[in-house]
Amino acid sequence: MSPLMLITCCAVVILGAALQRVAGMGMGLVAAPMLTLLLGPLVGVTMSNSVAVVAATLVMLATHQHVDWRRWLQMAPLLLIGTAAGTLAVDRISIAWLDVLVGLSVLLALFVSFLMARTATVRGGRPLAMGAGFAAGFMNTTSGVAAPALTAYGLAIKWEQRSFAATLQPTFLVANVASLVAKAGTGAVPLTSLPAWWATLILLAAVPVGVFIGRVLHSRTPVAVARGLGVAIALIGGVVAAVRGFIAI
Repeated sequence: MSPLMLITCCAVVILGAALQRVAGMGMGLVAAPMLTLLLGPLVGVTMSNSVAVVAATLVMLATHQHVDWRRWLQMAPLLLIGTAAGTLAVDRISIAWLDVLVGLSVLLALFVSFLMARTATVRGGRPLAMGAGFAAGFMNTTSGVAAPALTAYGLAIKWEQRSFAATLQPTFLVANVASLVAKAGTGAVPLTSLPAWWATLILLAAVPVGVFIGRVLHSRTPVAVARGLGVAIALIGGVVAAVRGFIAI
C-alpha cells in the first residue's frame, strides 16, 4: 500500500467514524464503498469490517444507556444467519461480480430506505426485526454495509432516533465481528491479500481520531446533515463499484 493510498484510506475511516458518532451510522456507508474502490472488494470489505468493530465499540461506550436491548435481541439471531449466508456468497462469487454485488446492494438498500421514509406505516414486530437482522448480516458480510437495511427497519417502525442510533452500535459490533470470524474460518479472504500489519494498525488507529472529531461536532451538526453526507458518499461509491464490476465482467 502506497503512502498516498494509506493517507486516503485513513481520511475515509476518520470521516466514517466521525459520522458514526454524530448520526449513529456512517462507517459502513462511507468506508465500505470507498475502501472497496481503493483496495478491491474482498480486502476493502474486510478492512471495512475491521474498522467498523472499533468504531461500534467506541460509540457504544458513549451511548449505551439509550440502547433498546429488547429490539436488539430480536435482530441478533438472524444477523448471524445472514452473516453465514453472506460468507457463502463471498466464497463463491468472482471478484468482478462481487464488485457488482457491493455496488448494487448499497444502491438498492439506499433506494428502499428512501421509499420507506415516505411510505412506511408498518408497526414494530419480531418478523420485521428478524428480516432486518438477516438483511443486515448478509449485506455487511458481502458489501460491508449493514446500516441501510437497519435504516429501512427504523423508518418503518418510526424508531426514535436517539434509541435507534444507540442500538445500531451493538448490532454493528456483532455483525462485523461475525463477518470477520466467518471469513477467517472459511478462508474466504486469504490473509496474504490483506494490507501489511503496520498499515492495518494505522487504519485502526484512525478510528478513535474520527470518533473524537464526531464527539466535538455532535452538538453542532444536525443529524440529518451528517446522515445525508454519508448516504451521498455511499451512493457515489456504490455507483463506481458497480460500474467497475460490470466493466470487468
